[in-house]
Amino acid sequence: MNAKSILIDQLNACYHDKSWFIPLQDILKDLSAEQAANEHASKQSIWGIVNHLIFWNEKWLERFEVGNFEIDGEINNDDTFYVDPDTINDSEWNRTLQRLETVFRSWTVALEESDEFKLTSEIPSYYNAPWWGVVSNLSIHNAYHIGQIMLLKKTMQNQ
Repeated sequence: MNAKSILIDQLNACYHDKSWFIPLQDILKDLSAEQAANEHASKQSIWGIVNHLIFWNEKWLERFEVGNFEIDGEINNDDTFYVDPDTINDSEWNRTLQRLETVFRSWTVALEESDEFKLTSEIPSYYNAPWWGVVSNLSIHNAYHIGQIMLLKKTMQNQ
């Protein structure tokens, strides 16, 4: 097994492969827009966390595809959780879910088409971290937030 197959396995486990935890696709499939946008005591919503995951997965995918990049210090992480209250409807929620599916599918394709050299190459503008490490940490980030989403959903179901 090589780095590429391990990274693809990690991303798939986060999104759609049943493994150690319920994958994100399964957690989200029966939620309405209203349920997804509901803010809990933590002031977070499932929709907001999904937006955050989409933002960072798209951002790192873009960086991966471009190769050399500069880190944008202008990103306010809190803004990545934003849900526009004027667009809380099932149509927009379904668009959000489609974006989520697209970015996970795009990551799989990008990794399948990459070579091992790309994955072992270092990113000078990002602490000389190798790409395999960055993508692996992205999967850990995804898993962390999937756990939050699962807890929010269980809280909602128990109310």
